[in-house]
Amino acid sequence: MTYHPKSDFMRVMIERGFLADCTDYQGLDEALTKGVVPGYIGFDATAKSLHVGSLIQIMMLRWLQKTGHKPITLMGGGTTKVGDPSFRADERPLLTPEQIDDNISGIQQVFAKYISYDAGSPVPSSSEAVGQDNVALMLNNAEWLDGLNYLDFLRDIGRHFSVNRMLSFESVKSRLDREQSLSFLEFNYMILQAYDFLELNRRYGCLVQFGGSDQWGNIVNGIDLTRRVLDHEIYGLTSPLLTTSDGKKMGKTADGAIWLNADMRSPYEFWQFWRNTTDADVGRFLKLYTELPLDECDRLGALAGSEINDAKIVLANAVTTLCHGAEAAKTAEATAREVFEKGGVGDDLPTVSLSAQDIGDGISVVQLIVKTGLAKSGKEAKRLIAENGAKLDDAPLTDAGLIIDSATLATPIKLSAGKKRHALVKLAG
Repeated sequence: MTYHPKSDFMRVMIERGFLADCTDYQGLDEALTKGVVPGYIGFDATAKSLHVGSLIQIMMLRWLQKTGHKPITLMGGGTTKVGDPSFRADERPLLTPEQIDDNISGIQQVFAKYISYDAGSPVPSSSEAVGQDNVALMLNNAEWLDGLNYLDFLRDIGRHFSVNRMLSFESVKSRLDREQSLSFLEFNYMILQAYDFLELNRRYGCLVQFGGSDQWGNIVNGIDLTRRVLDHEIYGLTSPLLTTSDGKKMGKTADGAIWLNADMRSPYEFWQFWRNTTDADVGRFLKLYTELPLDECDRLGALAGSEINDAKIVLANAVTTLCHGAEAAKTAEATAREVFEKGGVGDDLPTVSLSAQDIGDGISVVQLIVKTGLAKSGKEAKRLIAENGAKLDDAPLTDAGLIIDSATLATPIKLSAGKKRHALVKLAG
């Protein structure tokens, strides 16, 4: 990147590694120097929480507000009914309106921790932000999509789209090249997302859409549609699709997604995910997911040997503080030290409480491993034991037929899968 930005926001995007591509670097940069720029990211409500894979976009909105501009978080109450086909091999399962509303409620919880919202938004707001020009908005595209008249929409909006061009976008082309079905419903998604940008520009003066680089085609469509219908100049800026240095998709682990909501992934497990970052990713993740100064990110990322572990703790504490609060980060670190350095059980480990009725005459250790989430199935739990990957109170667990009774659980037991994943099982009451 040879462009030298004038605006604080573009400088942060470039220096900290957020920027993959932009439709017009200079045009957007100049707009950012002239006044408050509203910018948005859309989040479809396909689950009750976003996961770490969305955190780079959330941080972009946070930096947009910190540099004096106006973030718009757009909930996809309308577009979730269609499902984004971008780079997917199959069609997303269709959700009911009730499921979508429930998911939106879950997703909204995380944003108030990163962004200051207007008092009228459906998320809590910090009082000092209300009345400021750069106060954020939380919107739902169902507001304008749910009431669309199909024939009017085809005539007024559909006529601006070339099917030939839509077929050329990589997100669609890759699906068709593999001879995988693309439904007419999904094919409409990019038109609806483009229409979102048009409506946000018309209603709120929104000038820029952010997204992962897989959204480039959808973003360009929105810019083109807005130019054609309103003759307004707007912009698109994408972030890289992050993988870890070992090639894994960001936010996904062997035991599932790293969710941002505490009721779907505990703050301790969240902290552990960042503490387990590979050495090569530490400096890059500090720049993207924390607000530490750049020179400090570089210094910590350059540490070697056992010292890099100190940098990983800084990373885990900083990211967990933003997402779950300073107290949760402090508790998670204390628990980790107790578990790993002192061999204790810790107060903050994922815990399963069983009643005497649940246990009956005894419960197999294989069932307990599944109940704690350390394995997805009994078969996987047995394989873990057979491959010497399971421990009971830090001692190797070799007997898959072991039965645990109520007397044993009078004192909580610790189950472990490998060196880094642990859980407690205790008697309720």
